[in-house]
Amino acid sequence: MSAASPPGRAGLRRLVVAVPYLWLALFFLAPFAIVLRMAFSQAATALPPYAPHWEGLARLGDFLSQLDLANFSLLADDLLYWQSYLYSLRLAAMTTLAALAIGYPLAYAMASAPPRWRGLLLVLVILPFWTSFLIRVYAWIGILRPDGLLDAALAPFGFEGEPLRLLNTEAAVLIGMVYSYLPFMVLPLFATLEKLDRGLLEAAADLGARPLTAFLTVTLPLSLPGILAGAALVFIPAVGEFVIPDLLGGPDTVMIGKVLWSEFFSNRDWPLASAVAVVLLVVLVLPLVLLQRARLRREMAA
Repeated sequence: MSAASPPGRAGLRRLVVAVPYLWLALFFLAPFAIVLRMAFSQAATALPPYAPHWEGLARLGDFLSQLDLANFSLLADDLLYWQSYLYSLRLAAMTTLAALAIGYPLAYAMASAPPRWRGLLLVLVILPFWTSFLIRVYAWIGILRPDGLLDAALAPFGFEGEPLRLLNTEAAVLIGMVYSYLPFMVLPLFATLEKLDRGLLEAAADLGARPLTAFLTVTLPLSLPGILAGAALVFIPAVGEFVIPDLLGGPDTVMIGKVLWSEFFSNRDWPLASAVAVVLLVVLVLPLVLLQRARLRREMAA
């Protein structure tokens, strides 16, 4: 039998385990509790512009009796919010699929490159992060605007005359979001594909599998964790994106991030904006929690 761990080492181990939970409590649970409290408040002409229905830690009975669900009822009744949620989810799903279609071949090529080139290719993928996000989005205005860089680049190929007019359209928002979030898809895919055992592909080829069959039966299933991680990293921030639709989109691209900003800063209705944020968080987090639980059950059953 091994000797028991010294008390100091056991305490240090507990401290290391507690640090992530403390981080989540301070920077996720505490802000979420504040937002949730505002969501159950009512708007007021004050600073801050809301009036909570309880102060401090209330008893459970008092807490339930003082809950004000008017903000959530308004979200359920107003078609604008539902359309914004559905539009944001649709555009985020399109962004995720486009980023996967572009990012998977790119990550596969990076993982298949000689080891001496992988570091350089990885730097090229993360190179856009060295520039301000806002500047990169503004650069797309100059590319997509009528008679901009894209029209000038297509002119030698016979696309002259009427400009494309992509700016202030849904297509421009989609292009900007795919460009901005593509590295978040490539990096987890590259990390997964780089660790792939190439001997499995050789074994599949020895058994008579064609390259496409080997890819579909070996590479693709083994890269599924990278696909799921990349999809989550792209989809979640894309749903609440505000800057790209505001700069590249038109009046029809009303995503939930724009609605949230308008309620907070234009209308100064913090309780309603908090209710919008809470519903958005539930819509995003609940499927991820259910997916994680299903994955854990499959691993325990295996």
